[in-house]
Amino acid sequence: MNGMGVFAAIVEAGSFAAAGDMLDMSQPGVSRVIARLEARLGVRLFDRTSRAVSLTEDGQRFHHLVMPLLAGLQEAADSTSRGSTVLRGRLRVNLDPLMSRLLEQAPIGTFLRSHPELQLELATRTRLGDMIGEGFDLALRFGEHPGSHVHAEKLLESRLVTVAAPAYLARCGRPVTPEQLCEHTCIQLREPEHGRLQDWAFKRGRQRLEVPVTGALTVSDVGSLQRYCLEGEGVAQMLAVGCEAAVKDGSLVELFSEWPDERVALYALTPARQRLTAKTRAFLDFVDTRIHGTALIAPLLPA
Repeated sequence: MNGMGVFAAIVEAGSFAAAGDMLDMSQPGVSRVIARLEARLGVRLFDRTSRAVSLTEDGQRFHHLVMPLLAGLQEAADSTSRGSTVLRGRLRVNLDPLMSRLLEQAPIGTFLRSHPELQLELATRTRLGDMIGEGFDLALRFGEHPGSHVHAEKLLESRLVTVAAPAYLARCGRPVTPEQLCEHTCIQLREPEHGRLQDWAFKRGRQRLEVPVTGALTVSDVGSLQRYCLEGEGVAQMLAVGCEAAVKDGSLVELFSEWPDERVALYALTPARQRLTAKTRAFLDFVDTRIHGTALIAPLLPA
């Protein structure tokens, strides 16, 4: 086993012993391979104690450089040995909480049965974090463009809608204009990625309006936001794709439908130096097919 492969296995497994089990090697054998690799590089890659193994600063830099190369080599080997139509290995996907909830409604089993040699891991994270360091091949997240440290492909956009439960409207009245929200109780969302309160924005054509709202309740996840809104605790703003069923069955009432143009994008994110593999593209095609069938999602239009 080459040094880079053993190095990657230790990072993934979390210890020399676990990496040895994964690679069918003895722990001393793993240690010898890493010692040779460290000698060749002239740096120490791991800090080792009796209880834990962690990457040094040099090890973290090496990991960021090596993982995209290993992924590319694995993809090339799989394509050569089994044919380009066969997807093998592990695909690890980082999902924000809303995307995770949406995929619960998708027939993941159908995708897996179509690719029986693929292992899919879906991990829900409030923050994007370090994709390479945490071993993610792909992230699917709603929100702002994350910046130059990842490659971002905008998949689609969803309307941002303002909703309230019939019980709340019966108790407090229905606001006629966005400005009247200042007189209502609003449930605010603190964005986990940045720690700031979500702005309440309304857009109609070129006209955009921001309204300062107040309320006694602030939450940090979309599930709680929708649950408390359904219970009549206040007015909420959320993505249309996340509350489509509740609006359709009348559990929530959409307000200000005359302001339909404030939208939030869904991005597919991959590490900046890592090319899009066949298994990643196959999963993106599956997600694209499922979500574009949702009526309240607006496909991204060409500029």
